[in-house]
Amino acid sequence: MTRRYNCGVPLDKRRAGVLLHPTSLPSSYGSGVLGADAYRFVDFLNDSGFSVWQTLPLGPTHGNGSPYQSQSVHAGNPGLIDLQWLVDKGWLEEHDLHNCFADVLGRSKCILIAFNTFRRLSEEQEDNEECRKFKQFIKDQAFWLDDYALYSALKKENLNKSWIDWPEPLKKRKKKALNKVQERLKYEIFFYQFEQYLFFSQWLALKEYANSKGIYLFGDLPIFVAHDSADVWAQRQYFKLDEEGKTEVVAGVPPDYFSETGQRWGNPHYQWDAMAASGFSWWKERIETQQLLFDVIRIDHFRGFEACWEIPAHEETAINGHWVKVPGEQLLTALYKAYPKLSLVAEDLGIITKEVEALREQFNLPGMKIMQFAFSGEPGNPYLPHNHQVNSVVYTGTHDNDTTLSWLETITEDEKHFIREYFNFPYENLNLVLMSVTMASVSRLAVLPLQDLLQLGAGHRMNTPGTIEGNWQWRFGWEQITEETQAIARKMNTLYGRQ
Repeated sequence: MTRRYNCGVPLDKRRAGVLLHPTSLPSSYGSGVLGADAYRFVDFLNDSGFSVWQTLPLGPTHGNGSPYQSQSVHAGNPGLIDLQWLVDKGWLEEHDLHNCFADVLGRSKCILIAFNTFRRLSEEQEDNEECRKFKQFIKDQAFWLDDYALYSALKKENLNKSWIDWPEPLKKRKKKALNKVQERLKYEIFFYQFEQYLFFSQWLALKEYANSKGIYLFGDLPIFVAHDSADVWAQRQYFKLDEEGKTEVVAGVPPDYFSETGQRWGNPHYQWDAMAASGFSWWKERIETQQLLFDVIRIDHFRGFEACWEIPAHEETAINGHWVKVPGEQLLTALYKAYPKLSLVAEDLGIITKEVEALREQFNLPGMKIMQFAFSGEPGNPYLPHNHQVNSVVYTGTHDNDTTLSWLETITEDEKHFIREYFNFPYENLNLVLMSVTMASVSRLAVLPLQDLLQLGAGHRMNTPGTIEGNWQWRFGWEQITEETQAIARKMNTLYGRQ
């Protein structure tokens, strides 16, 4: 009997969702958190007829804030922790919450105060239910949490330097040196375990609430890992590094729609032979965590499961790279064998070959259709609605695109004319037109960035690929979500049979 892949929720029927990273939620902390506004957003989705909330990766970020360059493929971003939740738990006083934000350390100081309170309670009341949950969390997540907490403690002690610049015995994970550090930094290690307990507790409570409302959480898994991460430091055997741990080749993509010189991401490449020899255990563990957090997962840069663009590390751009084959079929077979109910979406944008398409189709993975890419003038353009497939996810634009309203201001009059002619729509609100046809598509899942749903123009973009300044900072305000916004959303979901 032929095996059927990717048949679970939320890819089982026509649905619609909204793309919004939690950091873009309104917040008095300066960045969105997993508190009251996150629950209110779930209610907004439910009231508007949506059943999917798509986010970007949730991992702890480096200084530039990119969720695609995380310090761990398992850990959650401490910046998303809701501090009010700590007050409600009795681990943080209300006055401490207010006083902390007068301090430059702010959030970290609040979590530290809560940690010390929790630590004292755990010593006084070992049978406390919260303490039991914490101990169980440490046990269940030990396969990644031990290394992450140690990495985080060492990174702090080494003034936030990359592990490649740590003292030699620690950089190379000499057993004697690590044993000494684990004893000396046990308090700090315990803190980082506690911090992750807070994140996972809050996220899983939010997920439970969303699921109870019929809202599924759609995550995003970057195919590559940041060089300065707990994962590369702890498991160097799975990455292409020299004896000193430095990269000789780095990941990226060749010149494309977004950049004439390509994109040099700088991530280390995988040692696929070592991955395969282990039965892809590293990937199975990674998926285990993601399945805990999400109902469906997007594989960012899926074409990298067929072949990756390798760039010599000394090159400043991505132009002088070459493609290297990857055992993607073996990997996906192993993942679906381990997790038969796994729901994946393939980000198949960019230079996509017949081999990449065949791999995606072999495992029944929905690809992506982007309306902003559709109107080049050729009827065979795969992003035009009449070329969409049912097994796909359609967007007006993604987090890497400008808002649709802003994009419309940059295209030519010929392109605008083509849009009006294609849809037989002579009026000016083309943003609403493109949202409507996105929802009308035969694609099983339609996703609208919140910026498009709010009909926001220039200045509301989430990310500009190939740049490092001014990204990942956009947030909305509740005053922007009007009754008209919800009415338009409900009408589109009803009219086009999405649930």
